[in-house]
This record gives sequence, C-alpha cells and structure tokens, in this order.
Amino acid sequence: MTHRDLLRRARRGLLLGLLPLGLLCSAAASAATLTDLAGRQVQVPDKVERILLGEGRMIYSLSLLEGKHPFARVAGWQGDFRGLDVQGYGAFHRAFPEAEKIPLVGGTSADTFSVEKALAVHPDLAIMALSGGHGPSPDSEAVKQLEAAGVAVVFVDFSNHPLSNTVPSMRLLGQALGREQQAQAFIDFYQRSLARVTDTLAQAGQLEQPTIFIDMLAGLQECCGSPGTGNFGEMIKLAGGRNIADGRIPGPIGTLNVEYILSSDPDVYVATGVFAAGQGGVTLGYSATLQQAHDSLRQAAQRPPLNELRAVRQGNVHGLWHIFYDSPEHLVAVQALAKWLHPQLFKDLDPDQTRRELYQRFMPIPASGVFATSLAP
Repeated sequence: MTHRDLLRRARRGLLLGLLPLGLLCSAAASAATLTDLAGRQVQVPDKVERILLGEGRMIYSLSLLEGKHPFARVAGWQGDFRGLDVQGYGAFHRAFPEAEKIPLVGGTSADTFSVEKALAVHPDLAIMALSGGHGPSPDSEAVKQLEAAGVAVVFVDFSNHPLSNTVPSMRLLGQALGREQQAQAFIDFYQRSLARVTDTLAQAGQLEQPTIFIDMLAGLQECCGSPGTGNFGEMIKLAGGRNIADGRIPGPIGTLNVEYILSSDPDVYVATGVFAAGQGGVTLGYSATLQQAHDSLRQAAQRPPLNELRAVRQGNVHGLWHIFYDSPEHLVAVQALAKWLHPQLFKDLDPDQTRRELYQRFMPIPASGVFATSLAP
C-alpha cells in the first residue's frame, strides 16, 4: 500500500469513526464542485476555516476578500512573502503582528515546499498559483499528496495571463471562501479601472504604439529579465504600447539579450523594483519615499550599456512596483503604463488616486509608499 493510500484510508477512517452516516452524507452534499484556473474539478468544503497559501504573496488577493481580517483563516503559507517582498510583509506585519506567528511551509521556491509541514497546519483549502514559481505546480507530487490527504487544492492565476484570468480567479476565490459579494465588488472596480484605459484608446481610434522595454528587477539580476507573451506584456498591449519582447520571449517571463535591446532602442524604459532602500535595485513599495524611488531608478537606468538607450537619454524613464506582475492590483500598473505611453491622451488619469481608492475600499492596510514613478525628462 502506498503512502498516499495510507493517508486516504486514515483520513476516511477518522471521519467514519467520528461522524454519523447522516452527517457524512450531508457534508458530501454541501461540498461545492468548482473549476479552477488549471481546468481541474475541485470539491471545496462548504465552510472553509483553515487556508493554506501556496505562495505567501497571495495574501494580497485574499485581503481583497477578507476585509479587515486577512489572516483570520490563514493556517500556513509559503515563505516567499517574508523573504522576497520585505516591504509588503512589513506593511502587513505592522497592521497585523499575528502574521509573524503563521507557520511557514517552505521557503521562496517550489522545491522548498514541505507537504509534511503543510498537512501539519490542517488546511481545509490550499490556494496555489498557476505559475508555480514559488510554490507547487498543478502536476506536482506535492499537490497529489495534499489531495490524497483530503485537502482541496485550487489554482488561480494573476501572473501568466493576468488580464484574462484575474476576474475568474477572484470569482473562484469568492465562491470557495463564501465571499461572492466581496469578489463581485472588486471585479466591478477592476473592470471600471481598466475601462478608463480601453475606452479612451477606443475613442481615440488609430494611434501610434510606442515601443517599451520593461526591465524586471533592474539592477538585481543579470540583464535583462522581461515579460513576453503574458504578464506585463498583456498590460502593455492593453495600454496601447508595443512590447519589444513580444515574439522574442515565448512565455510570460524570460530574458532579452542586451544587443537586441539596444538595437530595438525603445521609446519608453520601465524598471521594476520591490526591495527596500539599500538592498539593491529600484526602491518601490510600502516604505519607499519619492526620493529613494527616484535615486534608485536613476541609478538603474544609468547602468551601461542601457544608458545608451534613446528612452534613457531623453528621460522617458519610469519605475513600477515589481509585485504588480503577480497581483490583482495590476490595474494600477495598466493605468500607469497608459499614461507613460500616451501622456497627452491620459493627462487626466491618476493611477495614484486609483490605488488610494482601491485601498480605501478593499485593503486592510494603508496605501503608503511609492508604487509608480517617473524621472523628469
């Protein structure tokens, strides 16, 4: 008998020993069958009380639904939020000190995820990212073991194809967590925020599409990570621009070589950043100041040979919070990109105000810090 069979039998035996047959039938009937973003049919308990986050940064998405109590049902999480998004973790920890006590089930990569630690926190539901960058992927052995132990596992996607998958992902989470109304309220806000870009572009008719290069985690890794088909690439297209990596990077995220970037000589340069001041790269996030953001962005843009780009020489240089690539909050990034690509057309659009409204209505922490910025030409 396999380990999986033993786990399944043990769990079934425990349930049969504790519950009358009538209650077992009632429990089975009350479980909802949902289709997740991996196309999997998942039976989710009618009442989810303990949530496992397969990527810690999913706390952003969960917060949009859970309101003032984002950690009330979080039983455990992967360590990427603490380890890779120090400003985000700091902002949540200041408001919710209990975040420190939530058990870690792994580190910052998928191969560090521990099924043993995950099962030890007794989750009803595990929420995983389709991208599988920092946690288990749909076809992983870890997911099979969790499901064999009776844990419902659903996959959402805010990274691979954010523009097509954010709405169904939020709707799925709303259904799974009993937060349908909250999910619909956010979806309405999300769609209205994007429509402020798409409607304006549609009314403008045929427009030149400026070229743009997004330098992901600029200054923190070998040059040059960039979005391809999906991810920020989708946001660029929606905002009326042409991604120089389109057709060069087949997946959502990849690498461009410097020679190609220089030969493309894009109209707009955007660097993403997430770490705090003094930790390298572009300083953007909850504790960033405008001065820190500008100084670090200028330093990133002046790295040879990228400083030879026409966009850099002419001062068409901008910075975006890196986590926009993997969060429903990317609606702010779409507005910022539209404003940078078509400044005259979107001169009255204020992405910062959109973000403030988003946080006032949906988020349990203040809208502090700097998340999008530009250098003066």
